[in-house]
Amino acid sequence: MGSSSESPIGVLVMAYGGISSLSELPGYLADIRGGRPTPKAVVEEIGDHYRRIGGRSPLLEISRAQAAALQERLGAKAFRCYLGMRHWAPWIEEVIGEMAEEGVERAVGIVLAPHYSSMNIERYFQKVRDGVALYRSSTEFRFVKSYHDAPTLVEALARRVREGIRLWPEAERATVHVVFSAHSLPARLLAEGDPYDSQLRETARLVAARAGLAEGAWSWSYQSAGKSPEPWLGPQLEDYVAELGRRGHRNLLVVPVGFVADHVEILFDIDIEAKEAARRVGMRLERSPALNDDPLFIEALAASIEAAAREAGWIGGREGQ
Repeated sequence: MGSSSESPIGVLVMAYGGISSLSELPGYLADIRGGRPTPKAVVEEIGDHYRRIGGRSPLLEISRAQAAALQERLGAKAFRCYLGMRHWAPWIEEVIGEMAEEGVERAVGIVLAPHYSSMNIERYFQKVRDGVALYRSSTEFRFVKSYHDAPTLVEALARRVREGIRLWPEAERATVHVVFSAHSLPARLLAEGDPYDSQLRETARLVAARAGLAEGAWSWSYQSAGKSPEPWLGPQLEDYVAELGRRGHRNLLVVPVGFVADHVEILFDIDIEAKEAARRVGMRLERSPALNDDPLFIEALAASIEAAAREAGWIGGREGQ
């Protein structure tokens, strides 16, 4: 069934943002840090990370492909998809203005990150509110807070587990230890009751079960902790890899369940940094492909958007088409 009025429901797809050249890095970091100066050593370190993955982030192109696939799945009659970035162009706030100019009356906002946290997902929602205020928009928004247990998301990740294990010769596959990972956040979130950690671990358990992993064949690690002095959720992947090596593991498959697209936290932090840590202790580390525009992942997004639109009373029936 279509929407309850002639105009399509807007869908604001949101991602973090990434640089297209090293010249953009200082401004990008300044935006992330709320305008606070970034120490030169930090700029140089992060710049080196980007240089080692080609001098740019592929995130914008991948996010555009995800939004385009989502538009095709949802159908143009009922939904109209837009893409906005939190820390770089196209800015979320400016996209809100574009949506208002095009007469979007109702919209669903969804972040390309399946797990909710007040320090991450909620900041995207605040960007939307800021954009609505800035452009005096009358667009009514509903938000998808999380979709960490969406069946097609779990299936897509489980397939990557199975495909990843097949990178080893058949005789070695039983020795492969799977490490699920996600971006670390400050540890104080746990004390505050934030659901981020519990949602991540639920995803890992669901994926492990779907992939048929035995209880001791997988474990959990965080990665990509920030530079602030406060404690961050751990263990950190490069340290955990070394620990697994000391325990006698020699074959590791990292499955980054907290990320849905290739970007620096995958292409450098796992593919370069974690692999180097593994080589130092005589281990082989492989990484499962990112979800990117996998149709199963797109289906998880679409189902979550349609559910939010149904809950708002904007569509009826099982689908929005």
